[in-house]
Amino acid sequence: MARFWVCAAAAVFSLAFLILHSCYCGPPMLRSFVFVNRWTPEKPLYRLDLDWPKYSEMFTGTPFCVAVDSANGLVYVAQRGDNIPKILVLSEDGHLLRAWNYTVDTPHGMFAASTPYEQTVWITDVGSGSFGHTVKMYNSFGDLVQVLGTPGKKGTDLNPLQFDNPAELYIEDTGEIYIVDGDGGLNNRLLKLSPDFMMLWLHGESGTGPTHFNIPHSVTVDSAGRVWVADRGNKRIQMFDKVTGEWLGMWDDCFTEEGPSSVRFTADGKYVFFAQLNLSRLSFVAAPPAGSVGRCSVVSTIQLADQVSPHLVDVDRKTGAIYVAEIGAKQVQKYIPSSS
Repeated sequence: MARFWVCAAAAVFSLAFLILHSCYCGPPMLRSFVFVNRWTPEKPLYRLDLDWPKYSEMFTGTPFCVAVDSANGLVYVAQRGDNIPKILVLSEDGHLLRAWNYTVDTPHGMFAASTPYEQTVWITDVGSGSFGHTVKMYNSFGDLVQVLGTPGKKGTDLNPLQFDNPAELYIEDTGEIYIVDGDGGLNNRLLKLSPDFMMLWLHGESGTGPTHFNIPHSVTVDSAGRVWVADRGNKRIQMFDKVTGEWLGMWDDCFTEEGPSSVRFTADGKYVFFAQLNLSRLSFVAAPPAGSVGRCSVVSTIQLADQVSPHLVDVDRKTGAIYVAEIGAKQVQKYIPSSS
């Protein structure tokens, strides 16, 4: 009974503190927490890095995507808003290094590709202005290097490189490019391009069958040669062979409530994880072995605060850190492996 009254007193004190903090210090940041069933011995895979970024006020708009240059320890954040820098460049310890706002209208997805000879940042732009409906490559200082698509002009699937709201892209170390085109536009497709932007294979049309899409929103490639697509509107993930484009299978049993908005693999390749926007949740599934699609069985979950709305994510392949762009909370959060 004494323990009950101690716990009750602690709860009242905590509630009073939060009320006073809200009154005098403003609302707290929408931080996340890891949901773990208290009746199981599960250990969280990741924990929130409370020291990143150093100053949350640097997010002056709404961050829609994040990309990590693991080789150089850089984190790129693309945000939307008026009269703000669209691209922020941060260090992996959370310091703002520089910002730029050139030829970017409405960023949606982003990928950082780095070689010993150059650093590039690719952005999918879904804006309706003069820079929209394109996939663009910049150097690390914001100079425009390459444009795929016709700026400001929506395309149809009759022209493979004419985009309509391109959602995201993924670039392998070989330079081969995977693009999901169709964040609510007319196109619903997955493209693979060679390093010199020649079409290698293409899948997609609107629908619910294999190789059909309804808002293909995110794409990634694993070490086993499989391409994973977050088919958000169809509430599933589809898998393809990266060489031939052959359809390998799909996961839909994890998405009865909501489809995935983003899909990535942990740095060690042990887990595939996905974000669900309206559920404000990240879920981790054991990656199936090569040659198998496996089953979608969630082994760990990070439950974010209500209305945080994780949109797109990326992974630091060197440190294992996960970065989450949150359009509801208007911030980017960093998670590090619990073992670190």
